[in-house]
This record gives sequence, structure tokens and C-alpha cells, in this order.
Amino acid sequence: MPLAYTGYDWAVLGAYVALLALAAWWSSRRNPAKAEDYFLAGHHAPAWLVAISALSTMQSAATFLGAPDNSFRGDWSYLTSNFAAVIAAVFVARLLIPRYYALGVTTVYELLEVRFDRTARRAAAGMYLVGRILASGARLYLAAIAVSMIIFLDVEPQHILIASAVLVVFGIVFTLFGGLNAVIWSDLVQVVLYVGGALIVFWLLWNRIPAPAAEIWEGLRHAPGGVDKLRLFDWSLDWSKPFTVWAILTGLVLLNIGNAGLDQDTSQRFLACEDAKTGNRALYLSMWMTIPVVALFMAIGSLLHIFYERPELMGANASAMQGFSGEKITIFMSFILSEIPPGVRGLITVGVIAAAAINSGLISMSAVLVSDFYRPWRERHSAQVSEHHYVNAGRGAMLLLALALFAMSILCFYWQRYTDMPLLEFVLGVMAFAYSGLLGVYATVLFTMRGSTRSVIAALAVGFVAILLQQHYIVDSLGLPPAMKGLAFPWQLCIGAGLAFLVCSTGSGSGKAA
Repeated sequence: MPLAYTGYDWAVLGAYVALLALAAWWSSRRNPAKAEDYFLAGHHAPAWLVAISALSTMQSAATFLGAPDNSFRGDWSYLTSNFAAVIAAVFVARLLIPRYYALGVTTVYELLEVRFDRTARRAAAGMYLVGRILASGARLYLAAIAVSMIIFLDVEPQHILIASAVLVVFGIVFTLFGGLNAVIWSDLVQVVLYVGGALIVFWLLWNRIPAPAAEIWEGLRHAPGGVDKLRLFDWSLDWSKPFTVWAILTGLVLLNIGNAGLDQDTSQRFLACEDAKTGNRALYLSMWMTIPVVALFMAIGSLLHIFYERPELMGANASAMQGFSGEKITIFMSFILSEIPPGVRGLITVGVIAAAAINSGLISMSAVLVSDFYRPWRERHSAQVSEHHYVNAGRGAMLLLALALFAMSILCFYWQRYTDMPLLEFVLGVMAFAYSGLLGVYATVLFTMRGSTRSVIAALAVGFVAILLQQHYIVDSLGLPPAMKGLAFPWQLCIGAGLAFLVCSTGSGSGKAA
């Protein structure tokens, strides 16, 4: 049964808030005067720091809560999916990042203005904003689960609402003034904390299991029902499974191309480096760093399976814990709150909250709103204004976007429960909404001379609708064939991206190279 926090735990949480505030203040001592300084850290961010910031952006609460939940329920096939990110990194490093630097862009959607026009650029930027609100809202929901359990010891709807509000306020405070430079330095603090917290949990959990390592290994290899919970490669042709080898080599490669190269939330980090070579180095480093981090969290999930579901390996300790009877989505947090000593529990919870940060999504969406929408409009309709005006505009946009993320996190509470999808699969699947159309459009730009502004807009819409029509609630509400909700999200993304590519290619072609 989860226990209430003690004064020691709250003291640790207070120290974390002070540390994060100090990091944000230190990184933003010089108030950014130019939009480039605010949104791209003046192109002075070192590769190692960008890599860690990208790691924080790509993992976040989805890994902290989702990866243990995934290996607790199933096996280790998700770890193998991270090699899709390495394959995608090669594509992004060779075909996209050099183009972005050559054009001197602030957002990746400016590439479409070069090939087509400003309307095409704004259409892609708008699709990114919609998709990022969905994806970041889903991550905020995951984080709110953790915070709700810390404060209220449950995941009731009204408590998820309060927890989401708390996280939104934190995200605004630590992003508003320093811009991207403040974000990437606070990301460093957060990665150290949440990886450190995971290491502590792993060590404590390992020492709570009396069985020797060899028995734990064999117990996972031969789980009840003949299941191998350490399986890395799932070669099955089951279209409902998201992490088979076939899904990894197709849809998950596409998902990671979208994440690293077409999603401003991640690509903004790589554009903050001095040049394309440094940006590529940061990209590769972040992808390789991800693998051991994910493995650590999946190992925790496997040990939680032993701890809660394998009494024959727990011996006398099994009767004391009496299994796990709560919601599976809370398995990791339940262990933290009920099995870890006060003080240490607060330290580990700091790691959970660090993984929950939404500041990266706020700064990237703000950059898109200002650079792709507000700035072009302002320059057309009024006299030239100072660069600092656009910095302030970015701050204002951030406040509006924070409200949108808050609303989305509440929607995700009901969305995830309707589908009953595991947390990790749910968050990754939400990302497909924006990526399907963007992947089809950028494939057309990179590999053909086809396409037009109209076909770009149509392709983005078709990609989004293709994913929407495969959602459980939509299928049930419209009375569509049940088979439409049987495909795992990588295959949904393949369908959406393929349709978007075909639609975008129907354009007559602009004759301009991007």
C-alpha cells in the first residue's frame, strides 16, 4: 500500500526545485536579445550537451514509467526497437541536418518554403503543432500519473487534473526566460537525476529479491505459460504487436526519422550546434546513449515482475508483499511509494518529476509559432521591429501552448483508458498523427521533383485522417470494421505515410530543389 510522504521526502523535493531554478538562472544570466539566441541557443551548444538534451526529450516520462510497464507486462523486444533510431539517425544526418544548416533555418519547416512557398511551410508547421500538442500532452499525462500518486496516492481524474496543472506551471517557470539554452542545461540536471533515480531503484529492488542472479535469469527466461520475458527479437508476423522485427525495420524507422529530423522538438537541439557536423555528432551520440538508459528501465520492469508475480523466487518475502493488486500503469510508482525508505523515496521521485519535464515541447512549439507564423505576418503588415520583440512573442506563445498541453493531458486520461493500451505503446502511437503526413511530404521533397502547395496540404490532411480512422474510439463510434483497430502503431504509420506520399506526389512539381 503506498505510504504518505514524510518531511524527509518533501525536503528532497524542495532541494530539487531549488537546484533546477539555479540551473535555469545560471543558463539565462544574459537575457537573450535575438530570436536566434532564444530559440537556438545562439548556435553555441556543445555536442555532448545537445546529445543529453535530446536524450531527455526523446525519453522523458515515457521511458521512466512506460519502459518498466512494458517489460513487466511482456518482454525485451522494445529494447531492440532502439536500433531503429540508429538507422534513422543515419538518414537524418545525411539528408536533413546538412540541408537545414545550409539554409540557416530556425525551424525545419522552412525547407518547404524553399521548395514550394510560405503556405506549404505554414501547413507543415501547423501539422507539427497539432501533433506535438497531442504527443507532449500524452507525455504530460504520464508524468501526471506519477505526481498524482506522490501527492494523492491514486490516479483519480480530478487528481490527474491537479497534477497536470502543477507540471505545466513548472514547465513555464523554467523555460520562459532563458529559452533553449536554459532548457538544455536543465535537461542535463534532469537526465542525471532520473537515471540516478533508476539506478537506485534497480539496486534496492535487486537486493529485495532473495534469489541468486542465475535463478532470476532462468525465471525470466521461463516465465509461467512458457513465456520468455527476456526475448529481444520477436520474429512473429502478428500485426497487432508494435515491436516485432518487421515493425522495427519499417514503421519504427519511420517514427524515428520523424522524431529526429521532422519534429522541431528534437531537431531544434541539433540545430543549436555550431555546424552540421557537430549537429550530426550530437545526433549519433544521443541515439547510442538511449540504448543503455532504456535497458536500465526495462531491467527494473523485469525485476518488478519477479517481485510481485513470482512468489517461488521471492521465498519468505512473497507472503509479506502479497502481490500487486493496483493498476498496471502504476506498477513502478507503487513500488517507489510503498517499498522504498523515506528520504530515498523523495530522491527517486525527483527522478520521476525530472523525466516529466515539458519545457522542451514548450520551447519548440513556441519557436514554430513565432518563426513560421507570427514573424512572417508581422514583417508583412508592419514596420520592422526589434529582435527582442520576437523573444517576448515566444514567451507569450508559450503560455498559450501550456494551456493546450494541459487540456490534452486530461483528454489522454480517458483516451488511454478507453484503449487499455500500455503506456509506452500509447505515447508512441500518438506521435504517428503528425509524423505520417510529414514523412510523406518530406519523402516527396527529398526523392522526387513532384509536389505542390496544394498537394502538400492534402497529404498532411490525408496522413492525419489515416491515423485518426484507426483509433479505437473512432472505429467504434463510426461502426467501422473492427479490423481497422487491430494494427499496431508502426503499421498505422506506414499506411499513413504511404498514402501521404502518394497524395503529395500528385502535385505537378515546382522545379525547385530543396
